[in-house]
Order: sequence, then structure tokens, then C-alpha cells
Amino acid sequence: MWVCSGSPLIAELCAGSGLDWLLIDAEHSPNGLESILAQLQAVNGYPVQVLVRPPVNDTVLIKQYLDLGVQNLLIPMVNTAAEAEAAVAATRYPPLGVRGVGSALARASRWNRVPDYLARASETISVTVQIESTAAVGAVEEILAVEGVDAIFLGPSDLAASMGVLGQQEHPKVRAAVEHCLAAAKAAGKPAGVNAFNADTARSYLAAGAAFVLVGADVALLARGSEALAAAFTQPSDGGTPASY
Repeated sequence: MWVCSGSPLIAELCAGSGLDWLLIDAEHSPNGLESILAQLQAVNGYPVQVLVRPPVNDTVLIKQYLDLGVQNLLIPMVNTAAEAEAAVAATRYPPLGVRGVGSALARASRWNRVPDYLARASETISVTVQIESTAAVGAVEEILAVEGVDAIFLGPSDLAASMGVLGQQEHPKVRAAVEHCLAAAKAAGKPAGVNAFNADTARSYLAAGAAFVLVGADVALLARGSEALAAAFTQPSDGGTPASY
């Protein structure tokens, strides 16, 4: 599930839920370096995998995330193989990439307490890139072929916008594009994930080969749950919208 609140307490609550994986998001959520660090610390020790999404495919920002101890990156808006290569390069020290060296200052290496961290750092990092435009769908085979791209993740919301059907994640064209990318990932031998809050859609994508699915978000669960309480226990002031809305 998504963790978008920016709260270490909520992140820890979700980490203990029994779900397989969490996505701490900084693209559409109020998360900076300090709050991401606090959430990583809060979920540490729970039996859950954690991905973190930066707001942009940026070499400096990726370096900072890695130094914080982020091990699984979800890079948004990757539209070409060249952009995928840049994302991978940002996670590798020279000569294999362009990651800046600051391990003595970084939580990732436990401040140089991890033996041979510089030589082995890439073994501890996964790179998942997001396919969320028509251009990315058209280049998905080339993106999947990039060495160091471990997985792809489909974003139906932005994909729908790119296809001219904004807000229609269930549109047949969008569903077909997602399933095309799932098949391409299977052919490439790499896992693919997808965002699907609709339970039937999530199960359909799993059946079509998705290896991991986002099925909810902390903020969405709180919004819908609080609305349900309001609907059950408050009286509309004029027979319409409740006064608290």
C-alpha cells in the first residue's frame, strides 16, 4: 500500500499490518529527506518490503535517498531507455555510474560500519522504473532491456491522462496498455507491478502476470473511513451535505 501521510507513526502502523510491501511516496506527498528517514527508521524490523519514490529522476536526489538508507527505489516518469539508464547510473558508484561517494557520512553504510560497502552497495539496491505514458509503453521493451532495471511499475492514472482519457484508469485502452507491459516484462524475465485500488482490477492484473500491486493508501483509507463515520453518525444540516463538509 501507499504511505503518503509523511507520518512515521502511520508508516509503522502500516508496516505491521501483514501487507507484503509499502511505498513511501515523495512525488505527490509531503515527504522530504527528514520525514523519509524517520519513516525508514519506524518500519525497520517489520517483515515488510519498502519502496521509496522520489519526486523526479534526479541524480542528486537519488544519491541523497540512497545515503539515507533507501534500498528499493521507484523512479517516476521514465519514458525512454536513456532515462532508465540515467536512473541506474545514479545508483552506482564510478566507474559503473555517477553516484557521489559519501559513505562515511551515510546511514546506508552505517557510517562505514558495513564492510566493503562501496564495493557491494549495488547488491543492496533495486531500481524499479515507472511506465506511465504512451511513450513509455511504446519503449517498454527497450526500458526492460536496460541492465540494472530490476522491475517496472505501471501507473494507470498518468497513463490514462497520456492517452487522452484523464481519470479513466479502467478504460479499455488503458487496461490493454497495462496488460501489454505486463506481458513484455514476463518475456524479459523481470517483475512488473501496477497501481490498482479497485479490487477486481487488482485481481485481474495479478492474473495477467503482475508480481506486485498497490491496493490502497493510508490517506485514502482515512478519508473514506472518516466519511463513513460522518455518514453514519452526523445529521445533514439541511437534508443535504453535512455541516462539517
